[in-house]
Amino acid sequence: MAHLIAPSVLSCDFANIQRDVEMINNSEADWFHVDIMDGVFVPNISFGFPVIKAINKHANKPLDVHLMIVEPDKYIEEFAKAGADVLTVHYEACPHLHRTIQAIKAAGMKAGVALNPHTPVSLLEDVIEELDLVLIMSVNPGFGGQSFIQNACKKVAQTRLLIEKSGSQAKIEVDGGVNLQTGKLLLDAGADVLVAGSFVFNSDDPSSTVSALKSM
Repeated sequence: MAHLIAPSVLSCDFANIQRDVEMINNSEADWFHVDIMDGVFVPNISFGFPVIKAINKHANKPLDVHLMIVEPDKYIEEFAKAGADVLTVHYEACPHLHRTIQAIKAAGMKAGVALNPHTPVSLLEDVIEELDLVLIMSVNPGFGGQSFIQNACKKVAQTRLLIEKSGSQAKIEVDGGVNLQTGKLLLDAGADVLVAGSFVFNSDDPSSTVSALKSM
């Protein structure tokens, strides 16, 4: 199956969100990647439910929502109501991860788990069969435009082995510092979904940039 591209709306022009949503709708992108940050789990704050609902109103592709927040269980139902199709929580924020995964699925969404750069892939061994998505962070979460952490390629390869060994159907997504060079390395290592923010929205022609990522 061809890899998927998920532009990160965290990097869009917030004064022209509808315009950028329409650009993604009309591009070769597959998903909208929506980062939710609470200023506690990561040192930044992004948008909340009203903005997600506004994006969902105009989006005609799945919303891939990435929670960089503490106590995500409190808000699972609310994210489902706001329009999330895939809901990803951080391993580091979930003391009862299996229960959280089950709650996401019970709310009608696909369940993902994200790993910070320092968190080993092996910690997912007991839940990998339950997951629809594993998100490998290739930067430290919290801000766009950071430099790519090369070890992410090794972690993607390790995740691919874990998925194949377990028979899991989970996709491998990577977020952070993705461009044509790093994207190729990640796809070669076994990634299925590439999240790109600054590289897409800071380019002269974001739609063509999405096409270039898609055609790798």
